[in-house]
Amino acid sequence: MKALIAVLAGDGVGPEVTAEGVRCLQAVAERFGHQFELQEALLGGAAIDAYGDALPEPTLSLCKRADAVLLGAIGGPKWSDPNARVRPEQGLLGLRQGLGLYANLRPVAPHPALLDASPLKTELLRGVDIMVVRELTGGIYFGKKTRTDSSATDLCEYTTGEIERIVRVAGNLAMRRKRRVVSVDKANVLETSRLWRSVAERVFKSDFPQVSFEHMLVDTAAMHLLRRPADFDVLVTENMFGDILTDEASMLAGSMGLLPSASLGEGKRGLYEPIHGSAPDIAGRGIANPFATILSVALLLRHSLGLEREAQRLESAVNRAIDAGARTRDIAPPGAPSLGTRAAADAVLAALD
Repeated sequence: MKALIAVLAGDGVGPEVTAEGVRCLQAVAERFGHQFELQEALLGGAAIDAYGDALPEPTLSLCKRADAVLLGAIGGPKWSDPNARVRPEQGLLGLRQGLGLYANLRPVAPHPALLDASPLKTELLRGVDIMVVRELTGGIYFGKKTRTDSSATDLCEYTTGEIERIVRVAGNLAMRRKRRVVSVDKANVLETSRLWRSVAERVFKSDFPQVSFEHMLVDTAAMHLLRRPADFDVLVTENMFGDILTDEASMLAGSMGLLPSASLGEGKRGLYEPIHGSAPDIAGRGIANPFATILSVALLLRHSLGLEREAQRLESAVNRAIDAGARTRDIAPPGAPSLGTRAAADAVLAALD
């Protein structure tokens, strides 16, 4: 097949890990007879430096034409002034909104060979396979904001339609998994959460009667992710809660460098990125973990291009590389040798063959 893929390397370690994701895309195209046209563009801090805008028009235009978008990471100390008029994060939020990407999928399934890399007890991690579904274009991140010298406000707002569509995404995923969904909110305090709870319950009762469904307060969910993570199957929640809980859940796998994500809308176009940030402390050193980016490429192949066989082959290659001992610094045992970014990706490409 032919596909146009926008590549937004971003900032920090973004260009380093994205380069390995591109190598994997090229390898898949060569081995399976596809034609992937890869076009690069700027987003985040790099775009601010070049254009004075975190999401320049050429970048958004390319992404709207593309079949899929591969993103590295954005941000860093250079652009972290809280009083700055333009910030890298504005580019990412604008891109999600501009492409209508309202559903963020973050799978969390610890690799059996890496259970010791997690700070949790090994016995708690066996059988963990969670899909977190995070609403991505509503809530407090997109609400009206005000600020004076002495006060500031951020409006958290959700509509019935926004809640219905993300809950249906979770329901459809659950039907292909273990048919269990936990909806996370803060309904004991927030009106938005009370609306979320009532809409979610109605949708699941009417559209997904085969799915076991329960509500859970966000603080309770945060506790149970560490106490009994294997009990979760699909977890659906609003924007800010999902942002926080998925970073917590990354510790189940042992490192943020292992977890991919897919941001999807109504069509097939999606945005694919590792959940880790730009990691400016290790940028340029060639030691960042590329596995999350490579697994994000697998999600791109599956969800946007419809290439399930190729996606499974790439995921299997990552698993085989890890089984064979490929470890970057973040997942290597203390004092053990580790691979750099490129060498870790080489191990995946060798396993792909």
